[in-house]
Amino acid sequence: MLMNAEIKGGIDIAIKVPSHQYQQTLDFYRHTLGLPEITDKLPATGFVLGPNRLWIDEAPGLSQAEVWLELFTPDFNLAQQHIQEHGVVRCDSVELLPEGFKGGWIMNPCNIVHMLREPEAW
Repeated sequence: MLMNAEIKGGIDIAIKVPSHQYQQTLDFYRHTLGLPEITDKLPATGFVLGPNRLWIDEAPGLSQAEVWLELFTPDFNLAQQHIQEHGVVRCDSVELLPEGFKGGWIMNPCNIVHMLREPEAW
């Protein structure tokens, strides 16, 4: 059993939103709540949510919204072995990541998607 895998919460939260609700969702965070908008990663749309970044992603294939969370690890290979030993489901097909990306997608037992990645994975 590996004991050196360090995993901690990240700062990114993504809401994957069906196309028919996308603009209304952006308007909610932008106009109703008035959260500061993150505009330096266009076309991605994000908002400052306290110490976190909330990303609103259009997901045409979904019928209802999903919340996705981020986890950081200094060593993805070690963390990957750790989660595998604990029976965690990998779900890398949910969204393609760039070749050589130091991270991947996993699901918790109630099917919430998490990106597990090294901080400088991009």
